[in-house]
Amino acid sequence: MASIDSFSAPALAGEMVDFSRFRNQVVLIVNVASQCGYTPQYEGLEALYRDYKDRGFTVLGFPCDQFGHQEPGSASEIQDFCSRTYNVTFPLFAKIEVNGPHAHAIYTWLKNEKPGVLGTQGIKWNFTKFLLGRDGQVRARYGSSTKPEELRPAIEQALDDAPADPQP
Repeated sequence: MASIDSFSAPALAGEMVDFSRFRNQVVLIVNVASQCGYTPQYEGLEALYRDYKDRGFTVLGFPCDQFGHQEPGSASEIQDFCSRTYNVTFPLFAKIEVNGPHAHAIYTWLKNEKPGVLGTQGIKWNFTKFLLGRDGQVRARYGSSTKPEELRPAIEQALDDAPADPQP
């Protein structure tokens, strides 16, 4: 059975990141965009990261330009925007695709592990969230409209290794 340990991706700065570095952590994976109505969620994602990182939690942000061309920037522009506007300190990765034939392997796996509403595979919009437990397995999938602060109970359960209640 695959887990997050099976994947890697280039960081926004270009270096390859082996996801085995997140072994035994609770991980929230989010496809992000700088010009989206949900972009203010960066603030909530950063708050989650800062509040829980010392307990073994991280947020992984994957910029994606597949939805309404809402992430048109270069890596340096994305980094500058996230740092300047939301003081983002959680890991950000190089721009990827989350749907279609060129979808990054981690997103193919995430979508297979936790399909969306009515079993749909595709990511519907920016800021779709996947919560992974310490075992590297996908525990829950959340739509774009789910605010980061709404995930606190599920994150705390995962940090305590209690089964999280999957929510749509």
